[in-house]
Amino acid sequence: MIQRPVLSTERLELRVPEGADMAALIAVTADDRTRRYLGPQSTPADQFGRLCRNAGSWLLYGYGSFVVRPRGSDTVIGSIGVFHSWRGLGEDFDDQAEAGWILHHDWVGQGLAEEAMREVLRWFSASHGKRRIVCMISEGNKPSIRMADKLGFRSLRSATLPDGDAVLLFERTIV
Repeated sequence: MIQRPVLSTERLELRVPEGADMAALIAVTADDRTRRYLGPQSTPADQFGRLCRNAGSWLLYGYGSFVVRPRGSDTVIGSIGVFHSWRGLGEDFDDQAEAGWILHHDWVGQGLAEEAMREVLRWFSASHGKRRIVCMISEGNKPSIRMADKLGFRSLRSATLPDGDAVLLFERTIV
């Protein structure tokens, strides 16, 4: 049985995704401004694969990404969390807890992603103990790089994904 935590912040509610969230998650990344740093993962099939990998992370490791909604609303505005990944980027990155955040472009610039990630990191630490967490950010995504720094992530190295995208890899230890 999967633990299905529900997290709340001052402005947001975060819950474990369900199959019924598929259309809303597709809508979040359908916007070109939202998708610009996500690589070629833009089709419904790609989003389905992301949702299934996340479900597997919850099932196998007890943590994953959350669907993000404004408090008191059913509108899905993003996906944020710590999930387990294996990207083929090497021993220092693969088979690790990985943080990630995606908010629809209409909701960025309000501090919501940072607010949500701080709550997720608090929950992760309380539920899974002090752990190393990695994250991957496209080289040009300056707002996410700034947010990673605010959250305590430190530069690990740069890498190139199989599709040719240049990314920066970061790491953080929850204390």
